[in-house]
Amino acid sequence: MGDPKFPRRAYDTPSHPWRGERIKAETEICKQYGLKSKTELWKAQAYLRNLRTQSKNLQARVRLDDAQAQLEADLLLAKCARLGILPADGSTLDDVLGLNQESILGRRLQTVVYMKGLATTAKQARQFIVHGHISINGRKVTVPGYMVRRNEEDFITYNPQSPIADEMHPIRNPQTSENEAAPEPKPEEPKPAEESVDADASAPSEDVIDKPVEE
Repeated sequence: MGDPKFPRRAYDTPSHPWRGERIKAETEICKQYGLKSKTELWKAQAYLRNLRTQSKNLQARVRLDDAQAQLEADLLLAKCARLGILPADGSTLDDVLGLNQESILGRRLQTVVYMKGLATTAKQARQFIVHGHISINGRKVTVPGYMVRRNEEDFITYNPQSPIADEMHPIRNPQTSENEAAPEPKPEEPKPAEESVDADASAPSEDVIDKPVEE
């Protein structure tokens, strides 16, 4: 049995915790992409920082005509293209430096599910994924931060074993469910008109009283 592993943290916290502008910007991004906490944002920033660092180091080595560096550069560009954060053809190491955190957050499964219209909000997309209602190519995925590959994007659907896969499910047809819950009111039956009784109608007229009775 080997030594136990102590995995390192996959992200770095901000150097200064009380920057108002940074806190406001991070809060807006978390709301936009439906992130659970800023930890997920910091992980995306660390992932982007790693790609940019690799690109800078490879650019310096490629200038020295290092064959191994050129091979690693091609592999890095192929990886970025496979993840969908760069075009499949014509990308360079400078394009890696032009990536931002939105490029990484836009490839998360939670964001892709929302953009494909499988959920009405980013928060609902996260709920569907965590509860096992989303599958990729028939395989259930419950990780909202899963990086969707380019060839997997067209195979993201509802899990066939999930009740939400039914097109008539209320959560997929909120308008239909509201109409069923609230039936249309029935038209009111017209009330019979009240007969107006004339007070003078029952009493005999003066002409009738004064007229002599013929024998």
